[in-house]
Amino acid sequence: MSSDSYPASFDRLLDYVEAELGFATSYYDDAYLDRRVSSRIRRTGADDYAAYLDLLREDDDEQTALLDAFSVNVTSFFRNPEVWEEIRSVLRSLATERSRPSLWSAACSDGREPYSLAMLALDDPEIEADRVGITATDIDREILAAAREGVYESTRTTDVGEQLAPLDDYERYVEREDGQFAVSEAVKRLVSFERHDLINGDPKSGFDLVTCRNLFIYIDTEHKLPILETVSKSLSRDGYLVIGKTETLPEALKTAFEPVDRRLRIYKKTDVISIE
Repeated sequence: MSSDSYPASFDRLLDYVEAELGFATSYYDDAYLDRRVSSRIRRTGADDYAAYLDLLREDDDEQTALLDAFSVNVTSFFRNPEVWEEIRSVLRSLATERSRPSLWSAACSDGREPYSLAMLALDDPEIEADRVGITATDIDREILAAAREGVYESTRTTDVGEQLAPLDDYERYVEREDGQFAVSEAVKRLVSFERHDLINGDPKSGFDLVTCRNLFIYIDTEHKLPILETVSKSLSRDGYLVIGKTETLPEALKTAFEPVDRRLRIYKKTDVISIE
């Protein structure tokens, strides 16, 4: 499970997390897992991996804290603006071709990506936003609860105005108060949040666009395919897939998608997906 650079006690800890807590550690990069585990070890004052495992077995709250720590929650509004300009074009096409375009923000973290989709739909005169449905999912229940609230600390955002620059008038979609900003009710109405495990969960169905960005940089190369297979099966015919700018499709999936913009990692599903 782990590489030779880690002690056997690290292996035993990961085995316990996967077998007893249901988090598929074997899908993730060891260095990423170790950073999260070591952070919890420091916070709890445990001496080492073995001592932390003993604590984990006895403390339900710490189990929850570790699972939350494993969740990937790095995000921003309109991350990589040039990607969002192409997503705008995709949404315009879908608004023309589909009666009710259905979008999925997978591994949505604290909600900024699905809310960006909602703002883009509301902001564009060529898109009837009330016909657009956005489903946002994450494995972390706590982060989903925060996403539903749609309230963010200004101190955690370098410049909200800069992040929302792709919009013509971003102040229509956020409200500022006491060092915080909140997305408007009009934005929140377009987004439905639910828990979903991309690794162990079943595929969904009928989505016209799936965004799953910057998750695979944390995932072992050999385990990207099962996740992307779940995503692929969730797309409708001629649906669109957007992954992170530094991510690539596995070879086994390249025949299943044609690039819309290879540099921006935006793809369109072909008629048939055949994965061995």
